[in-house]
Amino acid sequence: MKTLLDENQLNDGVEKLADAINAHYGDKPLTIICILTGSIVLGADLIRKLRMPTRVGVLQTSSYEGTERGDLTINAEMMLDIKDREVLLIDDIFDTGHTLDKVTALVADYGPTSLQSAVLLCKTGRQEVEYRPEFIAFDIPDEFVVGYGLDYNDEYRNLPYLACLEDSDLEPNA
Repeated sequence: MKTLLDENQLNDGVEKLADAINAHYGDKPLTIICILTGSIVLGADLIRKLRMPTRVGVLQTSSYEGTERGDLTINAEMMLDIKDREVLLIDDIFDTGHTLDKVTALVADYGPTSLQSAVLLCKTGRQEVEYRPEFIAFDIPDEFVVGYGLDYNDEYRNLPYLACLEDSDLEPNA
């Protein structure tokens, strides 16, 4: 495993993300919807840097088995009522874009006043949809990354830095 972004770089990126969100929304109340499970660390760090009144909710998506993308499933049972509210979706990574594109369409059906998104990472050149997040902390190369909430087979989410897995890290456990 090789480190892509260390703890200080991540903190600086989250600070810049918060500054952009604070500048955009000002004092308007904001409803944050974190897309589980990958955005849990980002969401926790980010909301503590926001200055406006916030409500926080979650929805869960899943689309990976190991490093392979599968069918997207969305569970919005834990999401807050967002009708007539300013809403910001928080996600860990914008890769092909399919997850955030579909989640945004689903959440829009709940009637928010406005709906935007923020991501920690955007993988360069991987996007397959026209949708783009309004707020991005980092552009990264097309590598499989873990740490700071991102996982490989539900492991590595607890790393305080972002690392690229190498082929030897991807071997099945015996």
